[in-house]
Amino acid sequence: MPPESQKVTFSGTIGAIWGAGGLSLVLLDAINRLSGIAMEALDDGLSGMQWIILAMVVIAMAYAEGYRGFQKSFSPRSAARTYYLYRNPQPLAVILAPLFVMGFFRATRGPLLFAWVGTALIVMLVVALQLSQQPWRGIVDAGVVVGLSWGLASFLIQLARVFMSGEYPLSPEVPEVVEKVRR
Repeated sequence: MPPESQKVTFSGTIGAIWGAGGLSLVLLDAINRLSGIAMEALDDGLSGMQWIILAMVVIAMAYAEGYRGFQKSFSPRSAARTYYLYRNPQPLAVILAPLFVMGFFRATRGPLLFAWVGTALIVMLVVALQLSQQPWRGIVDAGVVVGLSWGLASFLIQLARVFMSGEYPLSPEVPEVVEKVRR
C-alpha cells in the first residue's frame, strides 16, 4: 500500500533516522551482549550431544525468530512505520521514534499486543536464562544471536526497499491509515 504523499520535513527526516537508528542500536546491543555469553559456552567446550542441541536451537531460532518473526512480520512493519513517520511526523512520535517504529504506541491492536506482550515474554526469558548455567545459557543465546542478526539484516533490507520504492511492504498499522483503508 503506498503511503500518503506528504511533504518531507526536517522533523520527519530526524524521526526516521532516530527511529531506524534506535531500533538498530537496540538489536546490535543485544547481539553484542549475547554473543559474549554464547562464546563462553563454546570456549568451555561442548559434548557431542550439546553440539547437536546447539545446532537444533540455532536452526529453530533462525526460522522462528529470524525468518517468521522478523523477516515476515516485524521488519516490514517497522520499516513501514519508519517511512510513515518520515512522511507524517508528529512531535511525540519523533521524540519517541524507536518506540513508535517498534509499535509500542499509535498502533492498531495487533502490533500493540505484539510489542507489549513480546517484550514481557523476552524479559521473562532473560530472567530465566540468567538462572541457567553454562553451556545451556550460551546454547540458547547463540540461537537468539542468530535470530536477532537475521532480524537486524532483514529490517535494514526492508528499510532500504521502502525508502527506494516509497511503498509499504505491510501496512504501518497506524490507526489513521487503517481507518482510511476501511472506508
